Amino acid sequence: MDRMIFLAMNAARQMMNGQAQAANNLANASTTGFKADLEAYRSMPLFGDGEPTRVFSMAERPGVDFSAGSLEQTGNNLDVAINGDGFIAVRTADGKEAYTRAGELHLDAAGQLMTAHGEQVLGNGGPIALPPLNSVLIGNDGTISMRPLGQDANTLAQVDRIKLVKPNVTDLVKGSDGLFRLKTGLEAPIDATVGVVSGALEHSNVNPVAEMISMIETSRQYELAVKAMSTAQTIDADGARLLRL
Repeated sequence: MDRMIFLAMNAARQMMNGQAQAANNLANASTTGFKADLEAYRSMPLFGDGEPTRVFSMAERPGVDFSAGSLEQTGNNLDVAINGDGFIAVRTADGKEAYTRAGELHLDAAGQLMTAHGEQVLGNGGPIALPPLNSVLIGNDGTISMRPLGQDANTLAQVDRIKLVKPNVTDLVKGSDGLFRLKTGLEAPIDATVGVVSGALEHSNVNPVAEMISMIETSRQYELAVKAMSTAQTIDADGARLLRL
């Protein structure tokens, strides 16, 4: 009965992992620029001193769904959405470069351009910082123009340009913070072909209905695995009684 118990126990554990991944996708269904994690199950033979007589299930994340989410016009001059493929380059708290599709930007007290989660938005020469201003505009190519404080409406000064990149998505890895980084640890070069839509945000590409169905199916499979463990325990107890006779 040990084979049955351990196989069922492993299946239940993998179902829990898969359900946690679906729950994370569902929790981020309204997160700006979020890309859903894909999930898959595969058979994994257990190799040891003898023959591989046991085959366990394994839940894994084979990749990320990079399809674009829908765009929503917000009217906020600091909101940007990537038009097509590409990413916005940001600097994280550890000083390294990462990439995101979440363009919900704002200026902090020091005038630095930040993401909603507190990462610094990078420009051509590093983090973007703006002097005191009356208004700011972001062009379709990521160029940032501003009207300095106290100047008339016709006075616009180009300050910087958001660093937009377009690495191959197969070279990217998604971190627990939802940001993407190159697997090599290097920095992606600027890509002039990447454009943005100013005054708009990209919604998450999570399909809530599909994720709910996945959670229900996984929950039922978990119940079956637990039932198999209970059945194995019953068979083992019955066998022990027969041996005593």
